Amino acid sequence: MSANIRFLLNGLEEVSVSGPADQTVLQWLRLNRRLTGTKEGCAEGDCGACTIAIAHTREDTRQTVREDVLVWAPANACIMLMGQLHGRLLVTVEGVADGQALHPVQSAMVTQHASQCGYCTPGFVMSLFAGFRSAQTGATDAIHDMIAGNLCRCTGYRPIVAAAREALGPLRDDRFSAMAADIAARLRSIEAQGALSSATPDSKFSAPRTRADLASALTRDPSARILAGGTDLGLDVTKRRQRQPSLISINAVRELQQIEKRDGALVIGAAVTYARALTRLAALDASIGVLLRRLGSAQIRALGTMGGNLANASPIGDTPPILMALGASVIVGSVKGEREIALDAFFTGYRRTALETGEFIDRVIIPLPGADDFVRVDKISRRFDQDISAVCGAIAFQRNGERIASPRIAFGGMAATPARARRAEQALDGAPLTQATFEAAAEALAGDFAPIDDFRASAAYRMRAAQNLFRRWFLIATGALLEAAE
Repeated sequence: MSANIRFLLNGLEEVSVSGPADQTVLQWLRLNRRLTGTKEGCAEGDCGACTIAIAHTREDTRQTVREDVLVWAPANACIMLMGQLHGRLLVTVEGVADGQALHPVQSAMVTQHASQCGYCTPGFVMSLFAGFRSAQTGATDAIHDMIAGNLCRCTGYRPIVAAAREALGPLRDDRFSAMAADIAARLRSIEAQGALSSATPDSKFSAPRTRADLASALTRDPSARILAGGTDLGLDVTKRRQRQPSLISINAVRELQQIEKRDGALVIGAAVTYARALTRLAALDASIGVLLRRLGSAQIRALGTMGGNLANASPIGDTPPILMALGASVIVGSVKGEREIALDAFFTGYRRTALETGEFIDRVIIPLPGADDFVRVDKISRRFDQDISAVCGAIAFQRNGERIASPRIAFGGMAATPARARRAEQALDGAPLTQATFEAAAEALAGDFAPIDDFRASAAYRMRAAQNLFRRWFLIATGALLEAAE
């Protein structure tokens, strides 16, 4: 068992840290290592000035002999905690160049005059570097997704996009190409040391490796907070200045990292990140892929998890409405065993769930829709990218000839919890697939919810927008509104 947080920094340098478990990576880089190229802008994972690149190993199952490959991703150092680096490679903007020779991404930023004031530039470099190492293409849409989590207040996006087009494409060598095998071997060596259990006088951080060890850890320390991606918990540290005396990470539990189809359902482990789940969920309906690409940024999706989004129990979480509409449930575990909870019964109040002391979300069970089922989710927010929902609505129903069968409708942003629209469902159930039916469902919605006014939207706007979604869904379901889901 490892008592210190161990990771690689900017190549093959191994670092061992025993500092506070709730220290952010950004704080450590700037204060402990004086690597000040990583900037603080918003301290909440929105602006991208703090972007770093991280890599972990994954077994390449395509090989007959076991071979490890490195999986690269960008991340927000401002809300990532030090314990989350255990067993990973961390690369900062100081580490991408090969001596005096600029990295292809850096060189393209120079030749395309893509830096103005320069404060945001390191973050853009790191987002593009992560894309470079992941063999991302230089297609416009891919570039926009890649840098959607980076803000340039000098409005210098055009030359930054031009730099991305120049640098990205077929994977070229950089200084990490030659050392990739050594990095993978070193990371595996850290993993071989066993689970992480790090403690200081005022904080504890553990990362169990098995489901059973996770359950035991929660039994021993029931007051500990479970850390998944930390994209919300990190704000407690940076914005609310709350200390985290005990954290238990689920990200090293391999049983919670599985995605598979089983018994007519898609089963997603609680520690699966949005980035990994995106393709599989988008295959259920293209609108789900659009929703997930609008969920935060590439940096957030690389860390945020399916289980964390549900356990967070935010009324404006993006995934609960569509999961409810699809009839999803969660399997929760503890030392007592497992139990299944329908997702529409999981949220018991504002930021509260049906989880009991010692329980954790193990996996999410999503029934696969039929070939003729209609599925749709829409998110309404002030900005298209990198914004929180004012309203998120989802619908799923079966087509029984010209009639609607088994409708399920759920909304976020309309109540203290994500919730089903039961009266609207009753208006649709068994009714003909007509405009009048959907108008009746829209009117029934007023009996389902009494939304509030806040800085994101007024109650009246929320209700009008949610009702308009029914009109949109009717047009899409009947083919009157033809659209590319993207």
